[in-house]
Amino acid sequence: MGITLVAVGTSLPDTFASVMAAKRSKSADSAIGNITGSNSLNIFLGVGLPWTIGAIWWRTNYDSDYEVPPGSMTFSVIMFLIVSVLCFFVLGLRRCCLGGELGGAGCSRNLSAILLFVLWIIYIVLVSLEIYGIIVFDII
Repeated sequence: MGITLVAVGTSLPDTFASVMAAKRSKSADSAIGNITGSNSLNIFLGVGLPWTIGAIWWRTNYDSDYEVPPGSMTFSVIMFLIVSVLCFFVLGLRRCCLGGELGGAGCSRNLSAILLFVLWIIYIVLVSLEIYGIIVFDII
């Protein structure tokens, strides 16, 4: 949940920049590139930097390696891949049928936005349920 809140907080300014880029360009390529690049940077800095600082602090204070008990990220990664493929399918379908990934006339813009938002909610809910043991995912 913390990662989700941090992601929303760090991505919100990038969202406004992407909206401006999408409004000023013929296609949404610059907006999609901005979102992808900024989220990659947020992940690398948001996870990598605290991990590095924690490892250095642990080494200097306890003179041992910084170890975290392993957990299964398999379910989260599989769900992320499924949702990502669906999102790319929606973007590709929009480009093929509507001429662009974002915007458009009529209700297609709103339906696409709602669909992408629902996919995000589904991902968060399912991963949270799996983490808390409400649903069980075992690889045989």
